[in-house]
Amino acid sequence: MNVTRGGRRTLAMAAVGLVAATTLLGGCGSSEAIPMNDEYAGNSGESSAAPDSSSSADASGSADGSSASADASGSSGWSSLSAGSASPSASSSSAAADGKDSGDYRDGTYSVNSKYGPVNEDSIDVKVTVKDQKITDVEVTGHPFTSISKKHQDAFAKAIPGVVVGKKLKGLDVDTVAGASWTTEAFNKALETAREQASQ
Repeated sequence: MNVTRGGRRTLAMAAVGLVAATTLLGGCGSSEAIPMNDEYAGNSGESSAAPDSSSSADASGSADGSSASADASGSSGWSSLSAGSASPSASSSSAAADGKDSGDYRDGTYSVNSKYGPVNEDSIDVKVTVKDQKITDVEVTGHPFTSISKKHQDAFAKAIPGVVVGKKLKGLDVDTVAGASWTTEAFNKALETAREQASQ
């Protein structure tokens, strides 16, 4: 190949430009997505990406003025927080005092708030009524960050009673309900906390 002096200079400049562009663009990418502040950000339930495992939340409180919290750490970064217990039994036990699941549950109604999403922007309130070791009633109230989250939480809240009422509380873990995978995961974390609250 016969290249003139000017042609070599043009090829050299093109090569330098290509190396510079590659170097500059190489730093632009990121291995994780950061949600933006719009309706499509946050927990849409339509992403296969798991929430950041470094996310956490610390909150407590209840309607009856008592407060308690439970750390429900896991690889997916969910945070289940206790919102109090309205159990008719005031007796405590070592399992309940230690915050452990004894597998034997007092009758009563147990309320839990469970936060989730990449930055814990969504949450659900779960109220579970237990009688004779079984769930007799469940109520889920959503607190969505976006309209997409609201759609998933509403569908989940409507479907979940048909899935869990009549089932034993011990070991209950539900699969994705109404296509709301992150809401289902938050519900399962809330059940863990409710089991700890109900343990005798």
